[in-house]
Amino acid sequence: MELANKVGDALNKALNSNKVLNVVLLGAFGLLCVRSVHQQNIIQVLETEKESLLNSNKSMKKTMWDWKQQLFAEADLPNAIVPLSKIKAIYGEVQTNTSSSGGDAQKGDGKSPAPAFVV
Repeated sequence: MELANKVGDALNKALNSNKVLNVVLLGAFGLLCVRSVHQQNIIQVLETEKESLLNSNKSMKKTMWDWKQQLFAEADLPNAIVPLSKIKAIYGEVQTNTSSSGGDAQKGDGKSPAPAFVV
């Protein structure tokens, strides 16, 4: 029992001591610093990857724009396989407000056709 009382008193003194509290606080601060440095390194890597992806996306958009312009130029030739009007219709760049060629095309009354539902 005497040993338990001595251990209890030593533990009580340690808990009330500023030295122990300072060591615990410094340890917590050190761990937070290490975690912060690690997170900062991760953020820097992610920012670099983000810049790389943005540049890659810009490059792909420019390439797609160039291809589209080349496709339009080739479709505008007199003996094109696919006419320019069909290419523009595919890209949604043509407005159809009168009748178009085809059997089920809308009439020139300015109204859009009723949607057809297949059951």
